[in-house]
Amino acid sequence: MKSLTRSLAAVVVCATAFALGVSANQQTAPETNFASEVIDLGMVVSDLDKSLKFYKDVIGFEEVAGFQVPGQFALDTGLANKLGLDVHVLVLGKGEKATKLKLMQFKTSPGARVDNTFIHSSYGFRYLTVAVKDVNAAVARAEKAGAKPIAKCPVPLPEGFPAGVALANYRDPDGNLVELVGPWKQ
Repeated sequence: MKSLTRSLAAVVVCATAFALGVSANQQTAPETNFASEVIDLGMVVSDLDKSLKFYKDVIGFEEVAGFQVPGQFALDTGLANKLGLDVHVLVLGKGEKATKLKLMQFKTSPGARVDNTFIHSSYGFRYLTVAVKDVNAAVARAEKAGAKPIAKCPVPLPEGFPAGVALANYRDPDGNLVELVGPWKQ
């Protein structure tokens, strides 16, 4: 009888602990209206080959299977004036949480350049931040690929920000600012 009582008590304790754990997990993960916490970025470029080389060789993205968008669908959704899209997909990381950068070029209808002199020169998305594990290694990879930083490189973050972290800024072939930020060694 003591054995049965102990077994029942153990089951009750385990069930209670499980229920509390489930309840705690439900309380710490608020509901959202989003199916994913990750966003993808689409970028129209002037020279697809140069941009693919920059984002793969300088920054470290990997190319995965891309996709095509028919012209009528592009028109119906407001993406393009009946021009089809050939989208090249680059990823940072693996799996569902990988950042995706979708590059495309419109050779028959080139876009206009914006002023990329400084981030305050134009409205809209002004720079892309890529968190790296080692800024020194990222800068070495960029130099090996022939990329030149736009200013001092790397620059440690100012006082009040995490110590031992620096950033290096580069421009892609269309002049877009790409910021590499992470730990560094002086």
